Amino acid sequence: MIRLLALFVMVLLGVSCSGAARADTNCVATAPVTLAFGTITNGSSSVTNTTTTFTITCNTAALSLLATASVRLCLGIGNGSGGSTLQPTRSLTNTTADTMAYQLYTNATRSTIWGLVPGSNPGAQVVDINYSVPLLTGGSGTVTITIYGQVPAGQTLSAGNFSSSFTAASTPIQFAYNEVLLGTASPPPACTTPAGGGATGNKTVASGFPFTVTANVLPQCSTYVTTDMDFGSNAGAITGNIDRTSTIGLTCINRTAYTIGLNNGQHVLGTTTRRMQHTTNPAYFLAYELYRDSGRSQRWGNTIGVDTAAGTGTGSAQTLTVYGRAPPTSGSLPAQGSYNDVITVTITY
Repeated sequence: MIRLLALFVMVLLGVSCSGAARADTNCVATAPVTLAFGTITNGSSSVTNTTTTFTITCNTAALSLLATASVRLCLGIGNGSGGSTLQPTRSLTNTTADTMAYQLYTNATRSTIWGLVPGSNPGAQVVDINYSVPLLTGGSGTVTITIYGQVPAGQTLSAGNFSSSFTAASTPIQFAYNEVLLGTASPPPACTTPAGGGATGNKTVASGFPFTVTANVLPQCSTYVTTDMDFGSNAGAITGNIDRTSTIGLTCINRTAYTIGLNNGQHVLGTTTRRMQHTTNPAYFLAYELYRDSGRSQRWGNTIGVDTAAGTGTGSAQTLTVYGRAPPTSGSLPAQGSYNDVITVTITY
């Protein structure tokens, strides 16, 4: 008997799921609102803090029922238009190129400066986003980012509106991403990791997250000092001009535009003739006048833009001279004794 033995060779055909996936991942950032410090006081004894936020959303096309994606982003911030340095401080500038120091940080304690280049010190901020990527809809993840700003205390500042702008080129976003069909995707080693080197892909966000930093310093004057004007003693009638001077001193922060006006005193005759009154007999007066120039041709009054003195603060004490003149008397001579008047000084800034 001959027996035939048939050998059946079975080949099991199957599908092996690879851990790596291939889909398109893109990220986009909203533009932060202005990082506004508001009003900063010259020589402030305390720091001024503020914040602004923006969001980054990453989207990945559909992969499988159990797919996930992990994105590692580097968010850089450069020097800004206000200056060429990043540390120890950045700079805001006004229209006359005066500066104000400030800094941007990645954390609420304001201990880590936010830099531009990944891996440098200070460097770009590193952020991870992890999310599921369902088969039918694809997936997305969003993270909210806070920029922490601080203006140091004790600065000698100029008046004006200060700003610094950060364009898309000054706020680069670079990211690498991993996509897997099954399980939890691990973040790429770095946001610069190339495809195949530990990441599924690597991209940049062309629009960045541009924003502007602003602050303002109000005009400010202080430390006012005036001296009295003494026309001295005169025997009998005044037969010639008696010229004297006094001073007005003030200190205004740099770039503070100010005007100084003098009222007509307590005993004006009409609207333009200043007079000193006898200290014990109010029926007697002596005329005098105050001027802005040594030639005594520009009367010093109280109407801004017409007869007031103007100046601009430098941050140091400034002194303006008041030029006085008591003209010759005519007609009846006034009574002997002392005469005086009080002038109110108005400083507008």
